[in-house]
Amino acid sequence: MSPLDYKKSQKAYYAPKADPEIITIPPMQFLMIDGKRYPGEDNADYKAAIEVLYAVSYKLKFLLKDQPPAGYTDYVVPPLEGLWWMEGEWIQENKDAWQWTMMIRQPEFISENHVKDACSVVRKKKGLSTAGIRLESYAEGLCVQMMHHGPYSTEAPNIARMHAYAQDQGFRLHGKHHEIYLSNPRNVPPEKMKTILRHPLGA
Repeated sequence: MSPLDYKKSQKAYYAPKADPEIITIPPMQFLMIDGKRYPGEDNADYKAAIEVLYAVSYKLKFLLKDQPPAGYTDYVVPPLEGLWWMEGEWIQENKDAWQWTMMIRQPEFISENHVKDACSVVRKKKGLSTAGIRLESYAEGLCVQMMHHGPYSTEAPNIARMHAYAQDQGFRLHGKHHEIYLSNPRNVPPEKMKTILRHPLGA
């Protein structure tokens, strides 16, 4: 049997079209870690957050493969995701005020005790701090989403188009801007990158 891959089994959530659509996202659980400031080259906290998220996620996968819990199935580690916001009005240029939660989805059979075990191994074997890592359910509900093709720097027009579509449909935006990173910028040319843009809605 092939490993569980959410990108393939739940295409409605991971393969939207390049035009905005309204969708309801069910609760999902994630490894999460919070931080501040624009994720540029000088933001060591952001780099450390990404490193430890991946380290714990892959350690969980291999620990559970050796000692599978009830309901276990082998799985592909899902893509990196991010929630982005700032206090008050979003001002793109005010990079010191950016706030973020970076996260990687986890199968439902993973528990807090599994995360504690994986964190312990990562601290001992990789010397990474796991402070701030948590397992949390995120219930996004009704959302607008679309696929963005290209570098992160060209997202703004599509975000504006997505917001306008939602408002034209009678919804209001609330909550945090959400991105799902389907491409690795280290080995995918910027023009071929794919990023899911998503935002929760209210009536």
